[in-house]
Amino acid sequence: MSTTMAVALRQVLGLLRGLGVTLRVLARPPVTVLYPERKPPVEPRFKGRHWLTRYADGLERCIGCELCVIVCPSQAIFVQAAENTPEHQVSRGERYAADFQINMLRCIFCGFCEEACPTGAIVLGHDYELAGPSRAALIYTKPMLTEPYPGASGRDPHREV
Repeated sequence: MSTTMAVALRQVLGLLRGLGVTLRVLARPPVTVLYPERKPPVEPRFKGRHWLTRYADGLERCIGCELCVIVCPSQAIFVQAAENTPEHQVSRGERYAADFQINMLRCIFCGFCEEACPTGAIVLGHDYELAGPSRAALIYTKPMLTEPYPGASGRDPHREV
């Protein structure tokens, strides 16, 4: 008889302990984020969408050196350089990127391209919504990557590198 009372008491205590946990969790604020209405903040060092930045005067920073292509471990970057001419000055260097593509399906967002760029032309921003309707839509071309105006990527166009 006493063993059944002990078992019943233990079960009631277990039930009360479980209810205590439930009541404690109910008092906490919810951790669910109403995405996509409210985007969760990212860390300052987060590496997201690539941008090709410009100087404050509107010239492109990319000089077509292809160092980003060399350091990319997933071979996601394609650059075709062309010569700047006095009549057609696109960047401050002797060359510029006539064609620049990043395959977002291959990119692993390691940031090596950003670190290797001698002019700070390529930066990784905080955008992470990179879905597309097809595989071809995820190959970002130069018009898609280039800032529409200096500083649009969030980086200071007056910065050195």
